[in-house]
Amino acid sequence: MNKKTAIVATAVAAALSAVAAGGAAWAHHAFAAEFDGKAPVLLRGKVTRVEWINPHAWVHIAANNPDGTTTAWMVEGGTPNTLLRAGIDRNSLRPGTEIIVRGYQSKDKLCRPACKANGRDVTLPDGKKLFMGSSGTGAPKDGSDPTDR
Repeated sequence: MNKKTAIVATAVAAALSAVAAGGAAWAHHAFAAEFDGKAPVLLRGKVTRVEWINPHAWVHIAANNPDGTTTAWMVEGGTPNTLLRAGIDRNSLRPGTEIIVRGYQSKDKLCRPACKANGRDVTLPDGKKLFMGSSGTGAPKDGSDPTDR
C-alpha cells in the first residue's frame, strides 16, 4: 500500500468512527430513544432517594396508587447543574418530601426494578412548580421547558 492510499484509508476510518460515535451520543440524549411521548404520567408520592449524578440526576419516589399501595418510580431529571439553575438542589428533594411529578413513562413498561419516567416538572410541597430539565430531543412541547418558547 502506498503512502497516499494509507492516508486516505486512515481518514475514511476516522470519519466512520466519528459518525458512529456521534450517532450513539445523539441516541443517548434523544428523548424518543427511551421515553414514550404518548404515555404521560402524573405521579404523586414521597421522595425515597435522589441520585445527584451526571449525566442525569434521578429522583426515586414511592408513587401513590388509587388503591392505597405505592409503586417505586425512578424519574430522570436533567444534569445536576441544570437542576440547580432551575432552582432544585439536593435539599429540595429530601427523602420523605411529598412531590408531584409530570413526565413521560419509559418505553420499557415492565417496571423492573422500578418504573421509569422522564420528568418534565416537579411540584414541591409549597406549591412551587419547577422544570426538571430533562425534556430532551423529541419530547412533546408542552411549555414547561423554557427553551420550548
